[in-house]
Amino acid sequence: MAGPEGILAEARLVTTKGHSRWLLLAVEALLRGLGVEAGAVDVFAVTIGPGSFTGLRVGLGSVQGLALASGRPCVGLPTLDVLAGAVAGASGTVVALVDAFRGEVYSGVYDAAGLLLRPRGVGPLAAVLEGLPAGAAFVGEAALDHRDAIRGAVRDAVFPATPRFLAAPLATAALRLAVAGATVPASGLRPLYLRDAGVHPPPA
Repeated sequence: MAGPEGILAEARLVTTKGHSRWLLLAVEALLRGLGVEAGAVDVFAVTIGPGSFTGLRVGLGSVQGLALASGRPCVGLPTLDVLAGAVAGASGTVVALVDAFRGEVYSGVYDAAGLLLRPRGVGPLAAVLEGLPAGAAFVGEAALDHRDAIRGAVRDAVFPATPRFLAAPLATAALRLAVAGATVPASGLRPLYLRDAGVHPPPA
C-alpha cells in the first residue's frame, strides 16, 4: 500500500496451497495493521500479466471485487512493465523476462525510462537476445534462471538487484498514474496473456 509519502506497508505471501484462500485475508490483515478501512483506499492496483492463467484470474478477480464493493477506480499494469520500472535507469536498455514454460519466455524490452522499445511478446529466449546492445540490463526470475545463456549472447550484460515481490514497485507506479488520472473502472481491467492457455477442444 502506498501514499504520497511512499510505501506504507506490504504483505508478502508464500504458499503452496493456492493464493486464492489467503489473498483477501492478507489484504485484511494489512489494512487492520495500518488502521485503515477498505473504503478509505482511493485506488486499487494489480498486475495484469503475463503470467500464470490461474494467478491472473485470482489477482484480477480479487481487485475487481474490492473496487466494485468500494466504488473505487483501478490501475492495471503489465507485469513486465513493473519489472522494468523497478530498475529504470540501470542501463540504456532494460529487458524484463518472465518464464512462459514450454521453453519460452515472456519478454519486454525498454529504454532507461521504462518505455517500450519492442512490443511485449512470448517466444524462445534466443529470439529476445538478438540485436540487444552490450551492457543491457536483465530483470525477472527468468533472467536469473538463464543468466549463463544471456551472458554468452549479450556482452557485459548486467543483472541489477530487484525485489522478488512486486507489490511495492506496482504501488509506486500505479500511484503516479492515478495522480495523473490514468485509472479505469473495475470492469475495465483486462488480463494480458500474450498467448492462449493451450487448451483446445478435441478433434471431431
